[in-house]
Amino acid sequence: AVQDVVRQYGGLDILVSNAGIFTAGANFEHMDPANWAKSLEVNLTSHMKLLQYCVPWLKRGVDPAAVFVGSRNVAAPGAGAGSYSCAKAAVTQLVRVAALELAGDGVRVNIIHPDAVFDTELWTPEALARSAERYNMTVEQYKTRNLMKTEIRSRDVAAMVCAMAGPIFAKTTGAQIPVDGGNDRVI
Repeated sequence: AVQDVVRQYGGLDILVSNAGIFTAGANFEHMDPANWAKSLEVNLTSHMKLLQYCVPWLKRGVDPAAVFVGSRNVAAPGAGAGSYSCAKAAVTQLVRVAALELAGDGVRVNIIHPDAVFDTELWTPEALARSAERYNMTVEQYKTRNLMKTEIRSRDVAAMVCAMAGPIFAKTTGAQIPVDGGNDRVI
């Protein structure tokens, strides 16, 4: 896919790495090792492989930027989300190291940390209802459980990705930006 982009557009200036899955939640004591491995493969290793593959193209890019999508779980993990939280925390370290290694080549590497984004296929109505019930909330309360009482939507995440890849953050690398409506466990 990257080769197709390079061939069609003549290079690669922006990389957005947004791989992620949430495998069956379980406390570490009862975690299925296969779920742990799958989570690390998708939520961590795929980011490293994509970055590694794209670095030569980014180094030749115009104002090159790599923007990764992490998770609010890095700063505020939840019980039962161990494999996901650990993998996303490791992606954050990957971004920090990549920022150190690639700054001299003019490649910016940053990460955003959205809270749950409910307007995606990851959140079925049933999953949303279960999560709201677990916290003794209505679905609407659960979707807006941040300081600003706002729902984080995919367009909010996309807007921050565009900002991070664009001129507003042209002098920024190694940054971690929350997109969470203000989370009292993170601030």
